[in-house]
Amino acid sequence: MSFDYEHTVTTTATPADVWALWSDVGSWHHWDPTVEQVAIEGHFAEGAAGTMVLTKGVEAKFVLEIVEPCARYLDKLTIGDVVIRIDHQVKATAAGSDVTVRTVVDGPGAEDIAPMIDAEATRALEALVEMAEKKS
Repeated sequence: MSFDYEHTVTTTATPADVWALWSDVGSWHHWDPTVEQVAIEGHFAEGAAGTMVLTKGVEAKFVLEIVEPCARYLDKLTIGDVVIRIDHQVKATAAGSDVTVRTVVDGPGAEDIAPMIDAEATRALEALVEMAEKKS
């Protein structure tokens, strides 16, 4: 089973303001309601790995598969047999930025995770953008 979700928000924040929040894993729980805690080994760069504690105490190992500073990062979370890839992209516009998050869930139980992603992904993206705008 597979599930795919994408959402884009336009903001007055710059790509650098958005990137500052994305690359600071210690801030993730402030804007993503599904994240309680994140620990990463090393710097925010391709190949860096860590552990994320999600709501209800679910632990997920993750690895940063793609990191393009001030533009994009893709992280892969593994929870048992389920793999979640979240592609985060920010592109400059004349008024600020377009911020897009695309989530693909693969594996048994993907359909069970889909409602949580639908409910929380939009809220997380909007909270991120609100925090980034305050930095601008």
